Amino acid sequence: MPAPTTSDRIRLAVRERIRSLRTRNFRLFFTGQLVSNTGNWLTMVALTLLVLHMTGSGVAVGFVAACQFGPILVLSPFAGLVADRSNKLRLLKVTQTGEMCQSLVLAGLAFMHHPPLWALYLTALAGGCLLAFDNPVRRSFVTEMVPEEDVPNAVILYSGLVNASRIFGPALAGLLVVTVGYGWCFTVDAITYLAVLAALWMMRPSELRLVPVTPRGKGQVRAGLRYVRSLPELWIPFVMLAVVGTLSYNFSVVFPLFVERALGGSDVSYTLVYTVFSAGALVGAFVVAGQRKVGVDKIVRGAAAFGVTSLALAFAPSVAATFPIVAVVGFSSIMFMTATTAIVQVRADPRMHGRVLALQTVLLVGTTPIGGPIMGAIADVTNARVPLVIGGVSALGAALFGLLVGRRVLPGEEPFPPSAAQPQDTQAEALA
Repeated sequence: MPAPTTSDRIRLAVRERIRSLRTRNFRLFFTGQLVSNTGNWLTMVALTLLVLHMTGSGVAVGFVAACQFGPILVLSPFAGLVADRSNKLRLLKVTQTGEMCQSLVLAGLAFMHHPPLWALYLTALAGGCLLAFDNPVRRSFVTEMVPEEDVPNAVILYSGLVNASRIFGPALAGLLVVTVGYGWCFTVDAITYLAVLAALWMMRPSELRLVPVTPRGKGQVRAGLRYVRSLPELWIPFVMLAVVGTLSYNFSVVFPLFVERALGGSDVSYTLVYTVFSAGALVGAFVVAGQRKVGVDKIVRGAAAFGVTSLALAFAPSVAATFPIVAVVGFSSIMFMTATTAIVQVRADPRMHGRVLALQTVLLVGTTPIGGPIMGAIADVTNARVPLVIGGVSALGAALFGLLVGRRVLPGEEPFPPSAAQPQDTQAEALA
């Protein structure tokens, strides 16, 4: 038998990295989400630039981020419980339809040319409420679509999908803002929801690997918090997430202020910087997708690299000089985020996935309402480089915490155990 050629080895390696796409339901979901997430970034970028141009205020940009993500901070624990109690496929059809309607409202406001600022804030707040419920359902649904042995790969591929959409979304947003205006950005976003809704309706429910629905009972939100607190492999990464999410992951606020004020760039410059950042994140996701082990060391390395590169970015002298640096920022940020997500998906009991993932979302995204306005105000009072310095130092502090505390109480790198992603036959009341 002839030895495999280099092209054969490359082909096999690629197949291994995308093996979960062999499952029809996940392939439909993946395709629909790729289109829809690209549209989501259109709205994210366009709304940020619209508010910045209307007000010229970093605080106002931070406040619109607070409206978008504030509901996650408040509602996610309850939304996670709803995810554990509900049929995820049916619930996703409802939340995705609601988000499409929210994009249409934003489009109508933008076509007014001088929309009232309060209406933009209110619509962003409504979208945030929908996102609070949609996020834990969508993420926990990933584990129900593929065989148990493909769950780690599906989780990482989905994370890569989110970052791939960051490449196309900001670039397309910059093109549409310059050529046809903000209204069409929101309109295109609304249209992209048709792809994910079509994918959801085309799925075969009989092929889903359903996790038993959590029965109703008292204290189930508190039970989720107690569950996380009882497992060092969950609460230690979550402490790191809280620090990084609050002070470092404020890209939608910090990047436009940094590019336009510190570097003298334009809207197109901002979208190019964000596109390069996202390209680096996509490469990072593809590299991580080939790994089969998870451990605190990967989280620490990701946080440390993210901190160092964020500090380097803060001192970039020009837009062109940011490109190689921001690509590595994107690469390291996805290393950190994917490692923490993998631990959550693999270590948590499947019947707690909704609540645990909701808490992770609170710490990573729901802290933006706190950090976003603070970083916007700091940029207004000092200069637009300071928030990046604060974010870099904070990420390094989180890495030091993980190094000193995590290594003492957490195991080293271990293979993804397939049983961790499989519904268990233990008593449900033990987790209630």
